[in-house]
Amino acid sequence: MVTLAEVAQHAGVSASTVSYVLSGKRSISAGTRQRVEESIQVLGYHPNAGARALASSRSNIIALMIPLRTDMYVPVMMEIAIAVTTSARSHGYDVLLLTGEEGPDAVRRITGSGLADAMILMDVELDDERLPLLRGTEQPSVLIGLPADTSGLTCVDLDFGATGALCAEHLAMLGHRDIAVIGEAPAVYERHTGFAERTLDGLRSRSRELGLRVLHRPCEGGFDAMSLTLARVFDERPGTTGFVVQNESAVEPLLALLRRQGRAVPEDVSVIAICPDQVAVQASVRLTSVAIPAQEMGRHAVEHLIAKLEGHGKDEVVLIAPELTVRASTGPAPAAA
Repeated sequence: MVTLAEVAQHAGVSASTVSYVLSGKRSISAGTRQRVEESIQVLGYHPNAGARALASSRSNIIALMIPLRTDMYVPVMMEIAIAVTTSARSHGYDVLLLTGEEGPDAVRRITGSGLADAMILMDVELDDERLPLLRGTEQPSVLIGLPADTSGLTCVDLDFGATGALCAEHLAMLGHRDIAVIGEAPAVYERHTGFAERTLDGLRSRSRELGLRVLHRPCEGGFDAMSLTLARVFDERPGTTGFVVQNESAVEPLLALLRRQGRAVPEDVSVIAICPDQVAVQASVRLTSVAIPAQEMGRHAVEHLIAKLEGHGKDEVVLIAPELTVRASTGPAPAAA
């Protein structure tokens, strides 16, 4: 392994000069800097990460807290994680992935150990237990998600309230009056997870304004669970003609069960999904959907975190406007056709 002293000898400068070129702590003449950089390139020198961290009091690592729960759709979470990692690398940072359900203990571990310079938190609950610790530390952080109280925090998320409202407006425009929401697993609502609660609030509020009747049923996903949920929906509201699905694992079972019952999509029943575009276009019926902008969410979170690390960031809430793409799964309500 090439050492800093060997770089200095090759460039004809002192070891401290090489160190200053690497750290940027002192002004070095353009000619000297160029010789040092050329020697680094020729010799293939890589600064020792531990020594660099000690010298700069920075680890150049961002901690990403992403609890991987069985009741969440992991591909979306990982797509956001990849976007965070890619964006962080473009700024010279690596990402430490924390996937356990540690809650406040994970925040304490990061803030107390110096493992990372900053944090990005996902799977945010409305009354998240991690938030008091974030507000009480000087370490920069960004949430991908929106709690009930955003004071003193920086948050990035899809505007899920507007997403729910947009789904209600689309179905109302097509003449639907009884709609059912097939939601996430019950545990997601029991935890008061922000995105699920806000979608439901936005949809219900706009539905009241538009005169729609709404039935919300959480669902574990999978064929058996969806079969029971669908039977319950039609038992309680036989006139249901519109479905909003916020549960990727329930999409294909729902479509299959509707076919089995002889209900054509979209002639008899319309379906909107809140899901990644890939899920929508690869379903057995190409779904009208509101996409989850995973790449944009991850990139925005990193950009705001880097701004904080560089001393010019501020606490703010960034909500990405939803976009509804009409495909083959929605059409006029049967009575209005």
